[in-house]
Amino acid sequence: MSIAELQAGQGKVDIEAEVIEVEQPRTFEKFGKQGRVANATIKDDSGEIKLTLWNDQVDTIKPGTKIKITNGYVSEFKGEKQLTTGKFGKLEILS
Repeated sequence: MSIAELQAGQGKVDIEAEVIEVEQPRTFEKFGKQGRVANATIKDDSGEIKLTLWNDQVDTIKPGTKIKITNGYVSEFKGEKQLTTGKFGKLEILS
């Protein structure tokens, strides 16, 4: 699967890509627990997409990192497609 093929609302996304940018993380509180979220931009040969990183994922990703997303989900925020691992997906560092 390639980034260019991704559609908002699509689930079960398996993709490999390279991280090109990671924004500063933001903290939030949900159900009385503190959490962190950051946006990263990832690319493959077909294009780019925003990737939402949650909590521990924020510390593991840097520009230049090659990653694999398994069972990801594509949502849309302010007209822009975003990829996330969501509750059931997995993010692996390839190199």
